[in-house]
Amino acid sequence: MGQFVKVSREDSVGVILIDNPPLNILTAVVMEELAQAVSDLDGAADVKAVIVIGQGSQVFMAGADIKEIAKIDAAEKGEALALKGQAVLNRIENSGKVFIAAINGVCLGGGTELAMACHLRIASDRAKIAQPEILLGIIPGFGGSQRLPRIVGPMKARELLLTGDNITAQEALRIGLINKVVPDGEVLKQAMGIAKKIAGKSRRAVEMLQEALREGGKLPLADALKLEARLFGKISETADCKEGVRAFLEKRQPKFADR
Repeated sequence: MGQFVKVSREDSVGVILIDNPPLNILTAVVMEELAQAVSDLDGAADVKAVIVIGQGSQVFMAGADIKEIAKIDAAEKGEALALKGQAVLNRIENSGKVFIAAINGVCLGGGTELAMACHLRIASDRAKIAQPEILLGIIPGFGGSQRLPRIVGPMKARELLLTGDNITAQEALRIGLINKVVPDGEVLKQAMGIAKKIAGKSRRAVEMLQEALREGGKLPLADALKLEARLFGKISETADCKEGVRAFLEKRQPKFADR
């Protein structure tokens, strides 16, 4: 367990808590601890889903450390910082496990980039979300300019990136940036409910579906359909497939063994 990033588990669900008060800023040290936490949970055989949340009731994460950015005095250093952050978020996005961002408050810059790398996003009805880098004369470096258009579409993403404006959780839901808005104070509970629902499914099926969604999105439709067919063939051979089908026919709940 790190100084600023705490890891806990509840059944098959891992929880990553960013605990760097008061704003849970993504400093270099926090990034290193986050990378270790993601690596540990991604590699844990008994974890099926992971929740990422900020400490406290007001802030998910208010972005990267501006003081560290102010010290960058060469393009090579700025690029190295961006690539380091991108590597951590890529690990989340490419995981076969389902990462859920529990956006419990203010979510800015690097916080929004972290949330977008997660596969599902649940937000408090009081959350404010933005990519405000343009206000500082910089651009996103941890994937914001690339993931945001892929999630909400190029026109809306361009507007948000060029203005740096905050949007409410309700607006984020409307444009498809988040999956669900929940009452303030219930974000972790709601995220845990979704995580446990996913954790109750077959690990093999979840991992293959993650692969189909991730890799298929990079391909033309014809090739993506071939990928889906190949993965469907692989899952058809598994013990969990046999159990799931048998349970359906026998009108009972399946007991998946993740095989």
